Amino acid sequence: MSKLEQIIADIRELEQELLQELQQKQDEYFYIIRGKRIEFEEETRRYHKTLATTLGKYFAEAQLRHILTAPIIYACIFPAVLMDLVVSIYQTICFRVYGIPRVARAEYIVIDRHSLQYLNPIEKMNCIYCGYFIGLIAYVQEIAARTEQYWCPIKHARKMAAIHSRYHKFIEYGDSAAFQDNLEGLRNDFKDLGKKA
Repeated sequence: MSKLEQIIADIRELEQELLQELQQKQDEYFYIIRGKRIEFEEETRRYHKTLATTLGKYFAEAQLRHILTAPIIYACIFPAVLMDLVVSIYQTICFRVYGIPRVARAEYIVIDRHSLQYLNPIEKMNCIYCGYFIGLIAYVQEIAARTEQYWCPIKHARKMAAIHSRYHKFIEYGDSAAFQDNLEGLRNDFKDLGKKA
């Protein structure tokens, strides 16, 4: 295993450790997850309801800059939904043709914060929007990462702010022999996902 592969493995292990730590918060904040439902203890639910800001107070305390920019923020939903639709159709058709395992949309787009009783209706709507938008970006990035692995698995020469989940498999920039020798193998190297196309 190369040093880069070891670092990636360490990062994945730390991510799993982080997820386990976050899931332990269920006990601390008195909720359990049943399938897709999150249930709080009744006493906690009642307490949360007392903390919700009324809509009147929410709007009275809202900053003018937030009110003025809200339409711009929410207008982004139209291209986002279009991108969601187009990318989902793309992977449904092309990933089957190429033999690439499809990305499970539900694993990326998680909408659950609207169930919190201490949020008012506007805050709940904002949480739905953010959960959808952030999840959509991660979903699209994973589809793009698998596409890039299939078509152009070459690392960049310049430093990148972030790398995607498939980048560690890519061929070094400038290694023409490895590209010629390994492209077909990389196009089929999705065993680590444990999924079929």
